[in-house]
Amino acid sequence: MNIALSRVEPSEPAKGESDEPGWYVAYTQPQREQLAQINLALQGFEVYLCQYKTFKKSPEGLMAVWQPMFPRYIFFRPAHAGQSISVVSSTRGISFVLRFGLIPARLKPEELCMLKALESAQNQVDAGQTSPFQPGLRVRLQNCGLNGLEGLVHSVSSKRVTLLIQLLGREKKLQLEHHQVELLDQ
Repeated sequence: MNIALSRVEPSEPAKGESDEPGWYVAYTQPQREQLAQINLALQGFEVYLCQYKTFKKSPEGLMAVWQPMFPRYIFFRPAHAGQSISVVSSTRGISFVLRFGLIPARLKPEELCMLKALESAQNQVDAGQTSPFQPGLRVRLQNCGLNGLEGLVHSVSSKRVTLLIQLLGREKKLQLEHHQVELLDQ
């Protein structure tokens, strides 16, 4: 996907582009994307924080966690034509508005739509598709009665990992929670 920031002035859309105003880009303070999003919205701006779903281990198993797709960047635009963006740089959570010299950087509405589509597609995946445990990988059991036993991953779901293990001379399938399995060095 090729996305480029442009220097298009708000009153002069380029030929072939929509008349819908583009989105400005702000650089946030470290790990303050949500704070910036809230404060910009409270000031009446339209705000978009592109996020993706990832999974982290917890004692209860894998949990879905939302992370910014572009850490420290947030997109915004005025909700109406007369709204000034000059207040954005002093908004809590924002470090500065990206600029090319004196001209604020803009993202075309079509490009933001592409980002939203990418975000939507990424967020439809389940833990089995993003899990570090993939069929055929060697793993070791932990936090269970069979600590230290090794096996192969057979399949993965959002709550369980199914393993093939050798037990009493026979191959058996065993289902465990994600936190009960660790990958062996490949």
